[in-house]
Amino acid sequence: MRILFLSIVGLLFMGCKKEIPVKDFAQQKPKTIVRKMPKTGKILSIDTTLYGKFESPVLVDFYAKFNNETVWQSEDDRKIILNEFSNAENEGLNPDDYRIKKLLTFEKRFQELSDKELIDYDLLLTYNLQKYIWHISQGKINPKSLYSDWDLPEKNTDVNQILAHAFEKDVLQTTIDSCKPQHIVYKKLKNALQIINTFPKDTLKKIVFDGKIIPNDTSKALINIKKRLIYWKDLEPQDSLTRIYDTKTINAIKRFQERHGLADDGVIGQGTLKALNYTKQDRKHQIIANLERWKWFPKNLGDEYIIVNIPEYKLRLVENNDTIRKHKVIVGTSKRKTPILTSKLSYTVFNPTWTVPPTILKEDVIPATKKNWNYLESKNITVYDNSGNKISSSQWNAAKAMSYRYVQSPGSYNSLGMVKIMFPNRFSVYLHDTNHRDYFVKSNRSLSSGCVRVDEPLELTATLLNDSISYNLEKIGEILKTGETKNVKFNKEILLHQWYWTAWSRENLLIFRDDIYNLDQELYNKLK
Repeated sequence: MRILFLSIVGLLFMGCKKEIPVKDFAQQKPKTIVRKMPKTGKILSIDTTLYGKFESPVLVDFYAKFNNETVWQSEDDRKIILNEFSNAENEGLNPDDYRIKKLLTFEKRFQELSDKELIDYDLLLTYNLQKYIWHISQGKINPKSLYSDWDLPEKNTDVNQILAHAFEKDVLQTTIDSCKPQHIVYKKLKNALQIINTFPKDTLKKIVFDGKIIPNDTSKALINIKKRLIYWKDLEPQDSLTRIYDTKTINAIKRFQERHGLADDGVIGQGTLKALNYTKQDRKHQIIANLERWKWFPKNLGDEYIIVNIPEYKLRLVENNDTIRKHKVIVGTSKRKTPILTSKLSYTVFNPTWTVPPTILKEDVIPATKKNWNYLESKNITVYDNSGNKISSSQWNAAKAMSYRYVQSPGSYNSLGMVKIMFPNRFSVYLHDTNHRDYFVKSNRSLSSGCVRVDEPLELTATLLNDSISYNLEKIGEILKTGETKNVKFNKEILLHQWYWTAWSRENLLIFRDDIYNLDQELYNKLK
């Protein structure tokens, strides 16, 4: 019987080896536990050869600091761990990843377990708790293994140091809780998962129609549209459903559109249709993907920071956990994505020049210049060679076009507008004004070449500079009138976070945004 049991356990952990997160966790550099847990209950010595099947230096190091003896004698501590694993779905995780069924079987028979079984149970508890802490602290997947345009600070959770603290202070539950993201958005995501789990099984048909449906239209598609609106609780249930686009349905569509970040005009176009055709399962997968993504983000956002949610097209300035400014933004297209990053603001530039970046140069400016040199003049772009000499139309050589530097002069026509905000990053992106302020009225604002364009940038800049004498709006206006480029450093630390999340909740309502870079389903598939 013991041989059979060992074989089963060995097979379980052979399966784990294929999981990327388990590999990352197992290869973590061992750390030292500074204090032993008090010896209460039955303490058993562990044969160190049993560690081999786990292939985890972290596990070996853990037990080495406890003289290779069992540690989970406390029933209260075991129940805390089992409860966390049983409810792992609340964190967007899978209880089966932590061998919950096997562990519960052990716990049910705890008083009857042999010494060998007690040791096996202890090892399984520790290994899976270490893995669970790793997952809730920094996610199951390393984002840098998936994306080239993600640049976030590296996380390296010291699980043994965390457990050492829990043992020393006898605060296992609070220690585990502290490992979970604490940001309000993460908590609203968890609430969104709870909300969507209350919805019944989704058996509704896919909605199909061409063109648009406007108020007072008649369409057979409206039957299924109304069913979908009733399902998502945007429309009150009705005794009969008609093909008429009536007032109640119009108001329901507007509520639905507002929840999904669409133009709430009551017109059912292809964007609204796409959102309507998401099933319960689709949305649940989206929420779980976002819960994983939030585990990648830094826990400490700073005392004052800017946070840009790319799919929401929204920038917020937060000070001491209070949002003091909100701005619409324009972000990169799916072809030229705005990178996900964390950085620190360094300085702002009034009346900026714009040096055309290589991608835009290659794909936009040079092709247009080849057709018509006047294109450069119309855009107030001056061309320089490697020595800084101006290149005229007669000197310009198409074969050497990429070797030149193309600089747009300051002014209201400049692509960067009147101001840009700089921060260190490897993508050469920044926050800036725009000469196309009319774009901010659009609901879909994935329109830039990677930088983030900000609505009302002067007001934001004045707040960031925090100098009511030298850099109030009036003084900034005077600087802009000179037409001269001026750099001003920020006199305090302000962090910048350009992040990506497409789901959350608000007052028990499910909120979604279009997955403009098509990241959610791919991520969910890798989490399965």
